[in-house]
Parts: sequence; structure tokens; C-alpha cells
Amino acid sequence: MDEFELIRQFFSRSALDHSTRLGVGDDGAVLIPETGRDLIAVVDTVVDDVHFPHQLDAADIGYRAMAVNLSDIAAMGGRPRWATLALTLATANTVWLEKFSSGIFSAANEFGVAIVGGDTTHGDQLVISVQVMGDVAAGSALTRNAVCVGDDVYVSGSIGDAAGGLQLIQQGLGDDSSRLVQRFCRPRARIELGQALVGLAHAAIDISDGLLGDLGKLLKASSCAATIELADVPLSRELRTAFGDDGALQLAMTGGDDYELCFTARPENAEELQALALALGIMITRIGTVEEGAGVRCQQGGKPVAITDPGYLHFSESNE
Repeated sequence: MDEFELIRQFFSRSALDHSTRLGVGDDGAVLIPETGRDLIAVVDTVVDDVHFPHQLDAADIGYRAMAVNLSDIAAMGGRPRWATLALTLATANTVWLEKFSSGIFSAANEFGVAIVGGDTTHGDQLVISVQVMGDVAAGSALTRNAVCVGDDVYVSGSIGDAAGGLQLIQQGLGDDSSRLVQRFCRPRARIELGQALVGLAHAAIDISDGLLGDLGKLLKASSCAATIELADVPLSRELRTAFGDDGALQLAMTGGDDYELCFTARPENAEELQALALALGIMITRIGTVEEGAGVRCQQGGKPVAITDPGYLHFSESNE
């Protein structure tokens, strides 16, 4: 099977709406942006046995590859529109490709995303690069540099589940029915929440590399600090059962792959945020306060607690 047959068989689908004038099959896609909206472009590369275990089901690999990019769009309050895929394969296994394409299109179709182009090539290792383009009302994108002193710090959902699920997979203890395993294999991009936070939150980031590390990035971009009450960090019953209270908290603070949103908002918006949580069926939890200074300070019951692991850092000595 050559490159063009592979693309035709597994990745050529009709556009989902009229925003794509020309999609897969030409030198480039021709897209139709809407007047009065800013474009958002994000890209993420995932590598076999680096970002996901080799034994992961191909459909889950495809779903995750799309979902992690959708999560970046969510963190900026955007609407995802189009995607491109670059795929490096050691072998063109048709069974694997069928499952992979079903997973990536499953994630794309959830939010009306059209896959409009890409590339395939041969290599020694499976490498997947997905770019997603979205849009947002002009001038309204949520960014990392707008945190204000006095803001409350919030997170969506429960934190640490995906990192727990990954550990179970690696230890051979998880199964497909496990909620923790599913949180790793099929992360849910918080698109609806991100869009609803525009005008309500000051700044946001998605939690991909651990709550402590990602909140630190948010604060650094805004030249602020925050104090987090560890007792308020939302931990699921399943995570506590599998890893104990201390283990669950460690996974929440320094694990990754949750793709929940961490954001800041004025204290007077607390009631509106809880109404939003109820309307969307998503838990939103206040976990701390933004202050002057730098970095993340953690406390439990008012007493300082030192947690130093900043989460996953690409190409750092600690990850070699």
C-alpha cells in the first residue's frame, strides 16, 4: 500500500460543514474562516513508548492524539474547526490503521472537526503529529498572561486519574472497564467549558504535565504566585482506592494527562461558576488564591507542604 492509497482508504472523509472549500487530496487545504473571529492554531506530537505505552489499543492512540490538541483549543476558549495529521509508520498494518483512524475520527467528530490534510512517511518509530485550528470571537481568547492578584484558582473535574490509569496500564493491573484507565485512554477535551469561560475567567491552561507544573506556567506568564490548599484538590474515589490518599494527591499534583482545565477568576464570579458547573454537568472546584510573588505554594490545613516535582519536562535531565 503506497502513501496515497493509505490516505485515501483511512483518512479521506467528507467535510462536516461548508467551512472547508478543499480538503484532503491537494497540496493544501482551502479553508473559509468566519468574519469577526480570530484563528487559533495548536500542534502536538506524540511518540510511541514516550507519550503512551506501546500496548495501547490503536483506537485509543488515535483518540488521544486528537483529544490532546482539542484540549489546547478548550484552554483558550475556542471552537475547534479543522485538523491536519502527520503520521510516521514503521509498517502500514491495515488492521492497526483501521482502528487508529476510527479513534482519531471519533474524537474529531465529537466536536465537528474536519481533518483536511496531512502527510504520511516511513520511519523506525510511530510518531503522530496533529495540528488543530479553531476560532474564537475576535480579541476574546483566554490566554496564560491575564491572571490577576486576588483571583481564585479553579480546576475542572477530578485530578490525577489519568496518571493513575497510566500506572495501572504499565503494571498490567488495569482493564478497559477501569475508570482510571479510560481517563488516560480517552481524555475528554473540555470544549464546552472553555467556551463558557470566555468573559468569566481571566486566564486558563489545560493540565497535561501535572497540576503543579501547569499552574506554575500559568502564574509565571502572569508574574504572579498562588497558594493551593491541598485538601481542596478534587480526587476521585477510584484514585484514592487504588493509590491511597497520599498516593492520589501525589499523582494529582505531579502526574499528567488529565486534560482538565485550570483557570483563574474573580471571587465575585464564584456563584456563576457553580451554576455553569451544574448546567454542564462538570465539577468545578476552587483550590486556591492568586497572590503577589512567584511560584506555587502548597498548604494542607493551613500548614506549608513542600511538593517539588514540577511534572513532566521534555528533554530535562530528570526525565532521561
